[in-house]
Amino acid sequence: MSKIDELIAKYCPNGVEFKKLGEIASIDTGIQLNKTSMSEFGKFPVINGGISQSGYYNSFNTEANTITISQGGASAGYVNFMKTKFWAGAHCFVIKITSEFISNKFVYYVLKNNQEKIMKAKLGAGIPGLNKKELTTFLIPLPPLPVQQEIVNILDKFTELETELEEELKEELKARRKQYEYYRNQLLSATEVNGKWLMNGVEVEWKTLGEVLDYEQPNKYIVKSTIYNDNHKTPVLTAGKSFILGYTNETEGIYKTSKDNPVIIFDDFTTSFHWVDFDFKVKSSAMKILHPKKDAKVIFKFVYYEMRCILYSPQDHARQWISQYSKFKIPIPPISEQERIVEILDKFDSLVNDISIGLPAEIEARRKQYEYYRSKLLSFKPK
Repeated sequence: MSKIDELIAKYCPNGVEFKKLGEIASIDTGIQLNKTSMSEFGKFPVINGGISQSGYYNSFNTEANTITISQGGASAGYVNFMKTKFWAGAHCFVIKITSEFISNKFVYYVLKNNQEKIMKAKLGAGIPGLNKKELTTFLIPLPPLPVQQEIVNILDKFTELETELEEELKEELKARRKQYEYYRNQLLSATEVNGKWLMNGVEVEWKTLGEVLDYEQPNKYIVKSTIYNDNHKTPVLTAGKSFILGYTNETEGIYKTSKDNPVIIFDDFTTSFHWVDFDFKVKSSAMKILHPKKDAKVIFKFVYYEMRCILYSPQDHARQWISQYSKFKIPIPPISEQERIVEILDKFDSLVNDISIGLPAEIEARRKQYEYYRSKLLSFKPK
């Protein structure tokens, strides 16, 4: 029998009492700071509605070792434990335990274990928010203090080990991605030899992206509703790196595509882009839908990989495809060489990036293992 089993058998063999969070803690929001008051670096982080700090401030309004929950925005319901003093903003719930017989860190682990449920309780379409009432009535299991402390000790050690292992895996993944990018760039680069341009020993011709790709404005595929739900079928794509904004149940104006008929979604302002081979709708017109021209002798995926080798950061907030990006030239070898390169890069790309295999899957598996173990430790039957 483990120590935790012995403690449960000793102190609460018949179950534990559950209490509402509002009965054991104060739940308040902080004080808003203007962005101009914050700096990029500083002594005290400013915690507001996001997952990470909004910036830094030269003063604090909340002590260290405090539970926070994001109140507003896409990450409303995110649970955090601040180990340092910080400034709590107006979109940050501050949870302070009011009983000496309840472990602050134990309540944090209970809330973190239920973070997904808390996040689903947020309301609103444009900028969703979490109602204080949802937190006030949230039930917390309260085993005797010795049981709470032992669970905290176990989870603290497990969290520390998990963090170390995950950082090691992330560093390994980072190294693999750098290796992949180097190899990809080598495969896709052309060099001039005796007046001819060669790629992997094969002669190429140079064409602009605009010569091999057509674009389409997404206006008729823009989503009408701003209410998204993960249970809905159709993803809503947005410009930029966030990519999938949510899922809609709208059935009209869906862009139909497939594995055999993919497109590239290109953000016209940031020039970030994504390979898309599933049906979708879009959030706004701030993007282009790219596909190969009918008479272009190119493998579409080859062009996509070449685009990933282009180093370009727009300096102004203007639409980029027509004015700049479509004018970039890429080397194009014969179809057989394009196919060979795509086959190699697809395999390498999957190894590095696909969540179902390789290191990303290992990272995800460790997270799931930790979450499962935490959930088992924090499961109690009511008294």
